[in-house]
Amino acid sequence: MEGAEPYETLRAVPGIEERQAERLAKLRAWRCGDRVHRTLAAVTAAAGGDDNLLPPMKEALAAGATVGEVCDALRAAWGPHAPPARPLGTV
Repeated sequence: MEGAEPYETLRAVPGIEERQAERLAKLRAWRCGDRVHRTLAAVTAAAGGDDNLLPPMKEALAAGATVGEVCDALRAAWGPHAPPARPLGTV
């Protein structure tokens, strides 16, 4: 893009992906899967209505749900984010 400032590509630290996968596997082994599924269903239900999302989100995270799983629960109710279409050249 013209006028865009240059940026430096982020490079992951070697081995970080493996360490994160290990941490995720430990979390999933520790948590109660039924409780996680139940609390994520509550997040989806709250997102589909007028309920406050914070209490069910906090409960899901406390149960061991990941941020990605909470986001999936929200997408189940709202669908994926689609930015508004803008004419080319506008900001």
